[in-house]
Amino acid sequence: MYNPFSLEDKTVLVTGASSGIGQQCAIDCSRMGAKVILIARNEIRLQETLSLLDHPERHCYYKFDLFQTDQIKTLVDEIVEKQGKIDGFVYAAGVEKTLPIKLLTPDDYINVFKVNTLGAFEFIRYFSNKKYFRDGGHIVLISSITSIIGRGGVSAYAASKGAMVSAVRSMALELAKKKICINCISPGTILTPLMQNFLSDLSEEDYQKRVSGFPLGLGEVVDVSNACIYLLSDASRWVTGQNLIVDGGYTAR
Repeated sequence: MYNPFSLEDKTVLVTGASSGIGQQCAIDCSRMGAKVILIARNEIRLQETLSLLDHPERHCYYKFDLFQTDQIKTLVDEIVEKQGKIDGFVYAAGVEKTLPIKLLTPDDYINVFKVNTLGAFEFIRYFSNKKYFRDGGHIVLISSITSIIGRGGVSAYAASKGAMVSAVRSMALELAKKKICINCISPGTILTPLMQNFLSDLSEEDYQKRVSGFPLGLGEVVDVSNACIYLLSDASRWVTGQNLIVDGGYTAR
């Protein structure tokens, strides 16, 4: 049966694959037929993700701390040498720093940008080379609706995610000559384990205030992974440089 969203015969690399959105993206990529390469810093959780994939023996993982941006080339060299060229890339890794502006230091901004943004850009730098990434491949960066809306206390995080959205527009023009598509997904509040813990600590009033902003309710990780499958597949071959907002209607208000 014809399926434009199939990832059969594609190799997809997913960062942040040990939990949350990254884990679900990895699971769903395997369900769509891809060979999946998992990257995260927690090996035990990487093994757990691997066990959840369809046909776990087809896939592999690499333990890596994305704070070590100077080691990304070494990692990419090793992966491509052993696994072959990459067809799809999902950058779902990220850290958040919630502090008022008056308490944020330059180091706070640097640390958040290093993992959230510069790590992604380093991978893309190497994936712009046909030695590592196939022409016609697809790159997806997980941003956030804080890249386009204001929310107090997350200035460093929002800035790092906004930089992604701005950069992919320019990157798309450069990568177009190789027919490589690059896009962002900006989710609203997604019920990852970390978010569920955060919400459980809110007062009833604050919880209702948070939830009421989303006309379709809070999102599930699969809502983001489904969008990711589209942007990784040939169905999106004419979509590049975009920011796909997946937020249950939050920014429609």
